[in-house]
Amino acid sequence: MKSAGEIIRCPWVGNELSIRYHDVEWGTPVHADRTLFEFLILEGAQAGLSWDTILKKRENYRTAFDNFDPARVARYDRKKVQSLLKNEGIVRNKLKIHSAIRNAKAFLEVQKEFGSFDRYIWSFTGGKPIVNTRRAHKHIPASVPESDAMSKDLKKRGFNFVGTTICYAFMQATGMVNDHLVSCFRYTQVGE
Repeated sequence: MKSAGEIIRCPWVGNELSIRYHDVEWGTPVHADRTLFEFLILEGAQAGLSWDTILKKRENYRTAFDNFDPARVARYDRKKVQSLLKNEGIVRNKLKIHSAIRNAKAFLEVQKEFGSFDRYIWSFTGGKPIVNTRRAHKHIPASVPESDAMSKDLKKRGFNFVGTTICYAFMQATGMVNDHLVSCFRYTQVGE
């Protein structure tokens, strides 16, 4: 039972960092290209790790990756890669670091083709959030047809670390899908 005035959140929230992330960001529609790029890189870095690990390293990522400026990240050279591999504040995985650079280059190409990454990525949901009515965390899938299509198209365009599960997590984080449980106080707020 909940006590009077208790805030109900999604059950995955477990510490102050995740509470702040859940209450302010997760599921809120994002349309700024740089923020979309940030989530693309962070979701790829998270593969095989907990999201809490990435949240703890997020500020270090912002510093290490030039505040997620895709034009700067796309120009990273071997020397920069070596410095990133020595940076204890980020996930020091060579494949994930090279992926971030590759994805930055592909990101810039998408911007050229579509005018913005936002216009491209939101096309997978028809330009508006998919609003689910989930009542239990166990009903949230790891992927959906939209994340399958997104993953396939991103890979075709040269992106990597963009499997369907990563794409679905990206969609949840950036508000392309509202997967807050209907009992969560944020469920009705994210669409406002």
